[in-house]
Amino acid sequence: MPRSVPLRRLLVALLLSCSVLVSATACGSDYGNSTSSASSSASATGTSSVEAQKFAKTRFVANAGLAAGATYQWIVKPYRAGKFKKGADGRTFALVKAGLAGAFTYNRLKAATDNAKGDPLLSKAVAPLTAGIASLKGMATKLRKGEVGDGDVGAFESVINDIKDAGKSAGAEVKDKVPSTSQLGE
Repeated sequence: MPRSVPLRRLLVALLLSCSVLVSATACGSDYGNSTSSASSSASATGTSSVEAQKFAKTRFVANAGLAAGATYQWIVKPYRAGKFKKGADGRTFALVKAGLAGAFTYNRLKAATDNAKGDPLLSKAVAPLTAGIASLKGMATKLRKGEVGDGDVGAFESVINDIKDAGKSAGAEVKDKVPSTSQLGE
């Protein structure tokens, strides 16, 4: 007689499958390019370059703040609390959320660097950070698989702190804004 699979195991498998699917689509998402269409429509209505620069800073602050909030809420804090260690309670769920947060953070940081191009001072401050942001591209997968270490979490923290410092030096102070779990899946 066939043995039934426990409901918990099926639920975990379903959750992991969905998170991989959502992460894969989030990484390739064109979400960050919605700002370029907004800026082109703004220029069509006669927005001055000063106003365009102000909007570039505002969008930069919003995207960088979301990236910082996601990093601290779902990657750094759980890692420091030991949620990613083998045998920890809620490890699978913490790793799935961290993987989604990693993809979200990468996406928002790419959008923030695109936004920074609209302001000359901000673009100069952010330009040296593009290599650090690019290095985060594969981290979401490492987080989801549970292959994350001190260096990986430190890389996220370092890039976020560098972005905050660059924004502050250009007059666009970035504050953490924790996105909702539904925003992580976008």
